[in-house]
Amino acid sequence: MADKHLDPDALSALREVMEDEFSTLVDTFLADCEERLRLLRQANSADQLTEIAHSFKGSSSNMGAIRLAELCGTFEHNAKTLTAADIEQLIAEIEGEFAIVRPLYEFERQRSPAAS
Repeated sequence: MADKHLDPDALSALREVMEDEFSTLVDTFLADCEERLRLLRQANSADQLTEIAHSFKGSSSNMGAIRLAELCGTFEHNAKTLTAADIEQLIAEIEGEFAIVRPLYEFERQRSPAAS
């Protein structure tokens, strides 16, 4: 299941590069996701949605969150043409995906040697 949501090669590379800081990186990413979800909910223009979705896509991609990056990319490219209902639906999908990947990242963080 994790392979659909998280890229194991990306996680491996991040763990190797970050070493003892991997758990801090994961914590920062999860907090960042929560903040971006809050910002998406509060955005009041297509430009704001596009900008937030773009940065969310980038960080998700960098962290190997495959599906989350795809959803944010869809949002970024279509924000200007989505209806309010479509926006709600897409935000709900992004929140749902985050709810799936959060525990996967928490598990990865605990596997990290620096987590102990």
